[in-house]
Amino acid sequence: MDTGALTETLEDAGLSPYQAAVYVALLDLGTASATEVADASEVPKARVYDVIDALAEREYIEKYEQGTLKARAHSPAEVLDDLRVRADRLETAAAEIEDRWEQPPLERSTASIVKQFETVVDRARLFIEQADTRVYVSVSPEHLEALRETLKAAHERGVVVHILIHTDSDADPPAPETVEGICREARYRGLPAPFVASVDRQSACFSHHPETVEQTGVLVNDEEYTFVFHWYFMTCLWELGTPLYSARGDEPPIEYVDVRQLVREARPLLDSEASVAVRVEGTDLTTGEARSFSGTVEEVRSVIGGEESNPQIAGQVMFVVDTGEERISVGGWNAVVEDIEATRIVITDVEAAGEVPSVPARADAGE
Repeated sequence: MDTGALTETLEDAGLSPYQAAVYVALLDLGTASATEVADASEVPKARVYDVIDALAEREYIEKYEQGTLKARAHSPAEVLDDLRVRADRLETAAAEIEDRWEQPPLERSTASIVKQFETVVDRARLFIEQADTRVYVSVSPEHLEALRETLKAAHERGVVVHILIHTDSDADPPAPETVEGICREARYRGLPAPFVASVDRQSACFSHHPETVEQTGVLVNDEEYTFVFHWYFMTCLWELGTPLYSARGDEPPIEYVDVRQLVREARPLLDSEASVAVRVEGTDLTTGEARSFSGTVEEVRSVIGGEESNPQIAGQVMFVVDTGEERISVGGWNAVVEDIEATRIVITDVEAAGEVPSVPARADAGE
């Protein structure tokens, strides 16, 4: 590297043009008077003293009096450390610029395409950190570990977390202990699957399995788009998964954030002669305002084409609650014809009228 290139590089590293010129001159001169430095660096004599002072403060050089002011370059160790710190900062800045380019900000009602799989995982972590109600994820064991602390924190603050772990076909099923304390329910699938995160009916992340050729990921911050990814998760992944773990009991209070899951698992109880009391939280579809109420389940419906069907694929899944003052129809996500779009339902009590079936703590796959 010639003198001009070295001087320009030192300027890029934070030295002023005069400081860079003086320092390079002292590297060549060794020890020199201020006048000699000014002549060698072509820095005006009126300015060279200030420049020498500034470089001495930064420990690039040392100065001393020996009849006249003289200066010499320090051992390069300090300078090299300073340059390496600056180089690391530039490298970090470059990585941050790349990350921000790959992770565009998601405004409401938007979707973005990203190229890096880890960007999808990072954005999922952010969405989960902000979750209030529910989180559904499809992850490999590796990415479960990457999200473990975030999922645990969400679970501990009351968010309902469902985890589907997908493994290679020749791998052993994960142990239930691997998800204990970080989720409400977990299932596994002995076949690689896409990475999916569906959060609070509002946000979703999707990417093909990282070993596939197509590495494009999708980031969504929109309720309608998220519904599509959530439907895929429930019907193509969760429905076919093998039950692994459940922290939900079979005695009240029993909480649900999905009407379809409630109707599917508690249908025998809801269809029995028992009196099933529930507390419902959701949105009034007439006013658009949040509403909560309690009452007794009076009717359950799970139909497709007018016929009773599996709640997981039925066109309409709903139930009716008698509050004592009115009958309120309750639907799930994207409810249209019901009175309430429920976000949380709790079976608070069951009064028996004979032998009452219990709610299963976990459902068998494929029911």
